[in-house]
This record gives sequence, C-alpha cells and structure tokens, in this order.
Amino acid sequence: MAQESAARFFNAVKQDQALKQKLKATTDPESFVQIAAQRGYNFTTEELQAQIAKLSAEEMAAVINPGVGPRRHIVPR
Repeated sequence: MAQESAARFFNAVKQDQALKQKLKATTDPESFVQIAAQRGYNFTTEELQAQIAKLSAEEMAAVINPGVGPRRHIVPR
C-alpha cells in the first residue's frame, strides 16, 4: 500500500513543477520522504528506493537531481 503511495506521489510530481523543483533540491532520501509526507503521501525510504528502481532514467532525472539523494546508488562512479 505504501509503495502505491510512492507511485501516486511520482505521478503527482510530474504535474507539479514547483514540487518537482523542491524535490530536485533535496540532498537525501529522508528529506524526499518528508516532503512527500507533507503532501499526504506516506512511504519509507525503502519503499521509495523500490519505486525508483521501476522508473526509467529519464523519469528519474525528471524528479530527482542526478548524483544526490536516493539516486546515488544508480549512478556509477
């Protein structure tokens, strides 16, 4: 259920430019989850990671600033 909340949150982000910019400015997964919780979407960082794993690289870049936050593990260094 919470993972569905994360999926709904990502869909909402796609349509809200102000929210998208706020999320791109986050530097850690906990901040990302807190911003989502303020908007009524409740999920854990683990559920966030699981949802991110389902996104394409383009979808991730549209929501998450590359190289920071929950995407860190995806970008090889």
